[in-house]
Amino acid sequence: MSQYLDLRVHDRVALDEIELYAEMLSAVAAAKEPLSVAEIDMVLGVRSDEAGRRELTPQD
Repeated sequence: MSQYLDLRVHDRVALDEIELYAEMLSAVAAAKEPLSVAEIDMVLGVRSDEAGRRELTPQD
């Protein structure tokens, strides 16, 4: 079956964006009120330092 897999249509960036969007939709659906910036950052895997700079949280 894998011999018929067309790798030209494989787009890792697009798939990652779809996954993030799905995670955000799930978090919004579960929330009883609008999400705060900190909650959104947590869902997206972003952290802030004391100076307010934001960066991606390293994944395991």
